[in-house]
Amino acid sequence: MRILIWHVHGSWTTAFVQGPHTYVVPVIPDRGPDGLGRARTFDWPDNVIELPPERLPDADIDVVILQRPHEYALAEQWLGRRPPMVYLEHNAPDGDVPATRHPVADLPGVPLVHVTHFNRLMWDAGSAETTVIEHGIVDPGPLWTGEMPHAAVVVNEPKRRGRTTGTDLLPAFADAAPLDVFGMRTEGLADHLGLAAGRCRSHELAQRDLHSAMARRRVYVHPIRWTSLGLSLLEAMHLGMPVVALATTEVTEAVPTGAGVVSNRIGLLTDAVRNFVADPLHARLVGEGARTAALARYGLSRFLDDWERLLKEVTR
Repeated sequence: MRILIWHVHGSWTTAFVQGPHTYVVPVIPDRGPDGLGRARTFDWPDNVIELPPERLPDADIDVVILQRPHEYALAEQWLGRRPPMVYLEHNAPDGDVPATRHPVADLPGVPLVHVTHFNRLMWDAGSAETTVIEHGIVDPGPLWTGEMPHAAVVVNEPKRRGRTTGTDLLPAFADAAPLDVFGMRTEGLADHLGLAAGRCRSHELAQRDLHSAMARRRVYVHPIRWTSLGLSLLEAMHLGMPVVALATTEVTEAVPTGAGVVSNRIGLLTDAVRNFVADPLHARLVGEGARTAALARYGLSRFLDDWERLLKEVTR
């Protein structure tokens, strides 16, 4: 099968392209949002090929995975026809929640796939056929050593995104343990929060280097208030890291008892960080529980099998 998919969400796509198909990603000269081409910071296999729009009509595309509203018209324009399409929604709704209307609501013939049950519950999809295919993770392995008594946080653009990503909560966590914040545009975060440099360090790493760096930290902190389900949280669990997370959106489903501490009580969460930092053996045992839970629910083979069933159904 030849699948057309735009490079929109690098981490999610890294798992998706591990399947048995040919994955065609559009590329345009300036590698802008509608034509990023192959990932440069993620390791994608050779069955991911990039093609410019003018070559797509001859690419024998079997199915299109849409991820943004304008891609519906773009696919028809670039392909010159309308093959079967699926709309993949990565995000929780924004705006007038829970009355937010999904862009494909009442769009006939385009199934809507959510990545979490929370998202499916919160979006108003009208009469669209909807399903949930939960995340799958390319297993980085049990890399956790916890040798550094620090907390790892992964978030992109924390200064701009503010309360959405829980940026305002970081000083409380930094009081519990030194923070290493990984992600795009994290530079200057300590100054932005009024923290000493030693309590909040910023790092921007390629994905291939991120996991080993996270795994050296004692505990993973997930302070995000409103997101679909951060893949970094699931990756931390795969690494064997104990996790401390806000009990928001899908987190309570993803982090079962014994895999970490989940709460909306900030004092309880910061105490948990202190306890993990002070007790490496406890951190190890809880991290092992986190890895077991993540492999059971968010393993790559289950994810690919779920997508295989759906793709065969829509192209039948």
